[in-house]
Amino acid sequence: MRRPLQYLALLGYMVFLAFPLLWLLSTALKTSQEMASLTPTWIPRHPVLINFADAFTEQDIVGSALRSLVVAVASSVLTVVLALPAAYSMARHRSLVNKFAIGWVLVSQVFPFILIIIPLFMVLRSLDLVNTLPGLTVVHVTFTLPFALWMLQGYVRSVPRELEEAAAVDGAGRIRALVRIVAPLLAPGVVATLLFAFISSWNEFLFALVVLKDPDVATLPLTLVKFTGAEGVVRLGPLAAASLLATIPSLAFFAIIQRRLRSGLLAGAVKG
Repeated sequence: MRRPLQYLALLGYMVFLAFPLLWLLSTALKTSQEMASLTPTWIPRHPVLINFADAFTEQDIVGSALRSLVVAVASSVLTVVLALPAAYSMARHRSLVNKFAIGWVLVSQVFPFILIIIPLFMVLRSLDLVNTLPGLTVVHVTFTLPFALWMLQGYVRSVPRELEEAAAVDGAGRIRALVRIVAPLLAPGVVATLLFAFISSWNEFLFALVVLKDPDVATLPLTLVKFTGAEGVVRLGPLAAASLLATIPSLAFFAIIQRRLRSGLLAGAVKG
């Protein structure tokens, strides 16, 4: 009976995770009259596509999505490039300074990020990066780098030091040992960190609201807010359609990256 119960629990968990997407899809296909009904329905009685058309015609969904994609990809790659060498150094060369650095990384996650909004804005203004996508990319890298560093140094510590020592005995230099032995074993950690950094940047709203003021450089979260009127009236149909479309890049990125995660695990097992 254990196996069927496991599958049943897994099915329930999948339904729990898929429920927001299914509800967004249901709302996006409903008419305004059906959404205003006091008795909500799971399946639209008369499905329509007008909400998707309104979402594209009323706001620059495609342009803002492309800008968000550029920022998310750039920030996630830069985060991993900066965090990986630092994580390896912190994990392999233990000292009092490294312990203090790790502790500071953890402590920095406790403070609310709204405390650094004003100093961060002043720094970006002095560098002439306000209202620019590179400026927002720098902010996202700063925002995700501490946690990415913490994740990666945990993965580096899980790789036995004896593997590098064995490679050195066989005549491999440090660079070759890192590339041929350590890198495949760290592939799952790198992929997981990339995924975390990408999703954090793709969904980020507060820093984008502060840094970006021109509608021509607005990212997707800022564009979705525009479906709320000045008096707080929400156009629920177009908002649901636009929000559903906004989840597609994240799902596609995860579908692509999870293959790398699986191949990294297999490669690491072979190298081990």
